[in-house]
Amino acid sequence: MKLMILGADNSKEMENISEELSQKKFKLLEKDTKFILMRRRRFGNLLIHAVCLILALSAFSVLIFINVAYFMYSYIWASPTVLITTEKVSDEGDPLEFNSMDEVLNKANAIL
Repeated sequence: MKLMILGADNSKEMENISEELSQKKFKLLEKDTKFILMRRRRFGNLLIHAVCLILALSAFSVLIFINVAYFMYSYIWASPTVLITTEKVSDEGDPLEFNSMDEVLNKANAIL
């Protein structure tokens, strides 16, 4: 899971980005004066789950394990975490690499 970073010029812009992400089902994890940390939980594609379950119940019981593995991957590792910050450099003095809002939303809505 890679942390995605969105930059903001001030706290008002940071709140606006947070509101926009909240409308896209991101949940607030932590909030401070200089940052907001949000996450959207992914559960996987319902069509993939349904096909795996139907096939597992009718023919191949090993597909249940594949379905559980896909769910765990989606829930734990593929759920995007977003840091909205007004900081421009890291603690070590290196400049931060910011992601765009489109990258964040594409990661949140990806199938795999």
